[in-house]
Amino acid sequence: QGFDSRTVKRKQIPELRRRCGVVYQDFRLIRDKTVQQNVAYVLQMTGILDSAVLGSITRRVLAEVALFAKRNDFPDELSGGEQQRAAIARPLVHQPSILLADEPTGNLDAAMGTDVLQLLRRVQLAGATVIVATHDHDLALKFGERILVLDHGTVVEDRRIRPTQAYAIS
Repeated sequence: QGFDSRTVKRKQIPELRRRCGVVYQDFRLIRDKTVQQNVAYVLQMTGILDSAVLGSITRRVLAEVALFAKRNDFPDELSGGEQQRAAIARPLVHQPSILLADEPTGNLDAAMGTDVLQLLRRVQLAGATVIVATHDHDLALKFGERILVLDHGTVVEDRRIRPTQAYAIS
């Protein structure tokens, strides 16, 4: 369900933040926590402290991003693509309506970048709106449905490159 940002009330902001997830270009993983602890940390910060609930949610999400086998590894033990998938897993624990990804392939080789974009496509197919900020025009053409070109914060081009898919979620 949408909202008008011009009329949103201050008390609604925390709920809106919970409906949005962010994936950072530089991963922002906590180096002294395992992959599972990094993902669980997001839940803990929102008040979910029950270890059974934390474990269940984090294991499910880590399986979704193909990192279950790496759940006890630390970020420095992961490849760049694995770190990016861990960074994607963190906001997924809240099942966001909107996922914002800032240059999600910027630090990856082409093959790993394709894997990450396929993961983001699966997130979209599950019902989330996925917005990717990138300078890579070819990537946008290959994976995007709609391209917005910004110049100093102003939309200067809005182009639909393929029909938006409608997916039934059961």
